[in-house]
Amino acid sequence: MAQARVKARRPSFLGGERFAVFAESLLTGVWIAVASLGVVTYPAAFAAGARHLRRRTGHEGGGWGEFAADFRTALRGGWAVGLAGWAVAGVVWVDVLAARAGLPGGPLVGAVGVFALIGAVVALLRAAAVWAPGDSWRALLADAGRRTALDPAGSFLIVCGLGVVALSALFVAPLAVPVLGAVAAAAVAVEERYRHR
Repeated sequence: MAQARVKARRPSFLGGERFAVFAESLLTGVWIAVASLGVVTYPAAFAAGARHLRRRTGHEGGGWGEFAADFRTALRGGWAVGLAGWAVAGVVWVDVLAARAGLPGGPLVGAVGVFALIGAVVALLRAAAVWAPGDSWRALLADAGRRTALDPAGSFLIVCGLGVVALSALFVAPLAVPVLGAVAAAAVAVEERYRHR
């Protein structure tokens, strides 16, 4: 009795789950951009976006309604984090201006300030990637700061994602909006990778 050989089908690029996650992350980027219009709301927007992407990759439901509910919950403590982030960015901007003005030690202080800002942004994205309702932003940021230092490869991947957003904005500004979701997806993937190490 001859057995028929059945050839396993490979999922197509456009029909596979990977493309669906990519498309969902781009849509999430638009939601993050809209939620970040409040200037100090960007931590809550990224937290809600990351939670949405975790739900989608976990094959749970989720849509705009859940994103909006998560955003409102994350905003309770997240607005203070957003305000502090802008204050840190302002201090770094002053450092860079001092470096350009030729003050003694200015280039070193400017470089340290820029690297500290990049580290703070990565820690914020890592904290947002694991946020859940009821979590304290202070505790999340402290843990994320440690993970940022202990997992340089993962932190570098997030920096690369931020570079993609910057380049997208440089070449075609509207592309930076959906790519924000890809950065949130990268942060979620980095945190998942770190958790399973």
